[in-house]
Amino acid sequence: MLRQALLAVSKSERAERVISTSPLTRDVVRRYVADDVGPVIDELTRSGLLVTVDHLGEEVTDPAQAGDTVREYLSLLNLLPAGADVSVKLTALGLRLSEQLALDHAATICRAAAARNVTVTLDAEEHDTIPGLHSVHTALRRDHPDVGVVVQAYLPEALERCEKLGGARVRLCKGAYTAPGAYTRPADIDRSFVRCLKILMAGTGYPMVATHDPRLVRIASTLAVLFGRDVTGFEYQMLYGVRPDEQARLAGLGAQMRVYVPYGSDWYAYLMRRLAERPRNLTFFLRSLLSRR
Repeated sequence: MLRQALLAVSKSERAERVISTSPLTRDVVRRYVADDVGPVIDELTRSGLLVTVDHLGEEVTDPAQAGDTVREYLSLLNLLPAGADVSVKLTALGLRLSEQLALDHAATICRAAAARNVTVTLDAEEHDTIPGLHSVHTALRRDHPDVGVVVQAYLPEALERCEKLGGARVRLCKGAYTAPGAYTRPADIDRSFVRCLKILMAGTGYPMVATHDPRLVRIASTLAVLFGRDVTGFEYQMLYGVRPDEQARLAGLGAQMRVYVPYGSDWYAYLMRRLAERPRNLTFFLRSLLSRR
């Protein structure tokens, strides 16, 4: 119930005005959102961690704003080392306006990223955007075969999606949205995650295991051994500010450990979804609101 409430708050304009304008939210925002993305990338890279960087923003309905998003990503690429990744939401590139517009913008980012040996991953969003996401991903792979895509385990069709994504880079996550008919019980989402993970580990693509759940991390490592994948054949992904000690531990073991680094001023919806994914983080958030310490 708390998860559903937080997701509802993430869509409330009134709540956004109250929370985003409060100076007391600064501490919690800085914990999850890079204040100055360049130094954060440098620090993580020096620590042996890989990065995927997301310029926050979504649900764009203005073509000019979508163009601004593309230019922001082109500038961001100058800060990234080879082997880095950028995460892109198609609604920030104008998917709500036109699938073709989003495809054209994503292709521009893919071409610039390839020139710097950086990959691109298309983020999953609200359930009604998923068909467009996979349509754009399929089109992009013709010229950019290493473009990645996100599959959300809370959706019943996730397993079928994974089966169809042979040879692709696939980030598997639990999902931070709501959808009609979606799994809502944590146990059901976890079971879907493991079913999908088995398909990805047994396949010919590159699994990106996006979870902070210790049990699922252990299952992923076991499946990698079972299906003969070495440490270069898959990677773990975790959010900036969440379980940094575990991120360091996995990197220290030689695993490919990539940190999802968001930045930008449009952080409200992202932050609320992160709290919904891990409601215990709400304690930290409330403490930041109620105390300046």
